[in-house]
Amino acid sequence: MLALCRSSSSLAQSSSQIVISCTDYQQQRLTFKQGKMASASVNYSNALLVSVVLLATLCACAAKSPYATGLSENFYQKSCPQAASIVDAYVTKFLKKDRNFAGAFNRLQFHDCWVGGCDGSVLLNSTASNQAEREAHVNFGLRGVAEIDEIKAVLEHLCPGVVSCADILIMAARDATAKVGGPTWSVALGRRDGVQSTDLMADTNLPFPVLNFSGLVANFAAKGFNAREMITLSGAHTIGRSHCNGILPHLYNFTGKDDATDTDPAMNKKFAVFLKKLCPQGNRTNTIFIDSTANTFDRAYYKNVLQGKGIFITDSTLITNTVGRKVVRSFSKPGSSFFTEFAAGMVKMGNLGVLTGTEGEIRKTCQFVN
Repeated sequence: MLALCRSSSSLAQSSSQIVISCTDYQQQRLTFKQGKMASASVNYSNALLVSVVLLATLCACAAKSPYATGLSENFYQKSCPQAASIVDAYVTKFLKKDRNFAGAFNRLQFHDCWVGGCDGSVLLNSTASNQAEREAHVNFGLRGVAEIDEIKAVLEHLCPGVVSCADILIMAARDATAKVGGPTWSVALGRRDGVQSTDLMADTNLPFPVLNFSGLVANFAAKGFNAREMITLSGAHTIGRSHCNGILPHLYNFTGKDDATDTDPAMNKKFAVFLKKLCPQGNRTNTIFIDSTANTFDRAYYKNVLQGKGIFITDSTLITNTVGRKVVRSFSKPGSSFFTEFAAGMVKMGNLGVLTGTEGEIRKTCQFVN
């Protein structure tokens, strides 16, 4: 099929006699089948050309969508047309209260999609018999769950049983990124909510902040992302904050000694002193901004990494590899493709393991299954 697409596409491009759009394809195909496109003046070669163009159009249409099967940008156009505008308005409200929520919403999408797919499972509460993803070590300090549920309550009132928590989360991450200076992107909708969530799933799938370069590459490769995409999506650290919990190994236990001198030697010395004041040894609950411009989506993250000012080991390790250093340096410069590639990475992430059709459910509240 791919070979046919390539060959027929080149033939179609050479013809200036027939132009068929994706939306016209079905009607033209029906008309052609009924014989109305044939006439005494149309010879066999012209008929063959029509078939080739139709095939090329079909291939182009099929290959055009970057979205998972079952998702579309206009999914709620009839069932809840105000869904996107409501999410956008509430994200604006939350960012006015705390602009750093942009990082929280980005983290929610990543931590949801990376664990069993983009099904809103990261939002679920634990029960008496189950520890949910939110209780996982790697989800320590997760924020934004209550805010997503607040949006859900409004949508559930206006459009009962229609808009999934998984889709709300995806829209919120996009809107928040754009509102703090980052790129925007089109989001396809139609995800349904999962009903399973365990802390083990999260701790098994999500990358811990102590991974080295090869560990990160392997983690992302398992989800279908290459090294460049991993470095691109790491750029989400340009917004947000962290508890000291994830930073202590970088400051006090880099080689396993677990003492005040066991700091990453590649870390900027003055920056290490600064971090140790904010995160004393043993203190896991203090919070610090991940980036020098933590409330603005920009290129500062990559500049910081190049200067030895990466917060996590997973930040600093990006430049321990020749290819990684090259990408980081490229993204740190004005006019780089970082914004464009980040948007593409978020779209790709949003396709992971989606539930559609009759799979899963549409939760009434995001923190509990129906």
